[in-house]
Amino acid sequence: MATIHALALFPLQAVLFPGGLLGLKIFEARYLDLIGTCLREQRTFGVVALRSGSDVHRPDRPAVEFEPIGVHAELIDVDSEQTGILRIRCRGTRRFEVEASRQQADGLWLGDVLDLPDDPVLPPADAQAGCVRGLTEAIAGLAARDLRPFLEPYRYDDAGWVANRWCELLPIPQAAKQKLMALPDPLLRLQLVDDYLRSQGVVGA
Repeated sequence: MATIHALALFPLQAVLFPGGLLGLKIFEARYLDLIGTCLREQRTFGVVALRSGSDVHRPDRPAVEFEPIGVHAELIDVDSEQTGILRIRCRGTRRFEVEASRQQADGLWLGDVLDLPDDPVLPPADAQAGCVRGLTEAIAGLAARDLRPFLEPYRYDDAGWVANRWCELLPIPQAAKQKLMALPDPLLRLQLVDDYLRSQGVVGA
């Protein structure tokens, strides 16, 4: 049975998906300390999408409000390009729900979170073959321009993985991405993506 546990939170103007790749430039002291702790103790931190406010810690800033469902971020690599600045790459892993949160004096958010089940690995429906094919073509097109926004291996036989990668690519509002990420049913998530792609003429009827 899942239990509630403490997790450092990183509110962002973005939605991290399970299996997603996230690059960040870290320069605030609270996050430099957090990354150091995650490296030493092999911990994850939690990425939550901002609903309102800014994560820049200043007393005159409006209150921060973030989404209740986020994703664990696992460090892949850390590069110290200059003193006081880190560039990091992270992998999105498991979703969690924030049950309670509090902010430390240095501005770092801590959450009491409950980890949510991973997507079951289910194949896309036959009717979604065009959606899968469109993603393979999009990834190939990006690679031809030396752009590789996704982590390998590519799992085209996994409906949740296909849906998540499309959600990262599509020019849809952050709130819509958040709702899709939070859906516990990967087949429904992919169906909604497929419906959108068809409405935009990306995938043929």
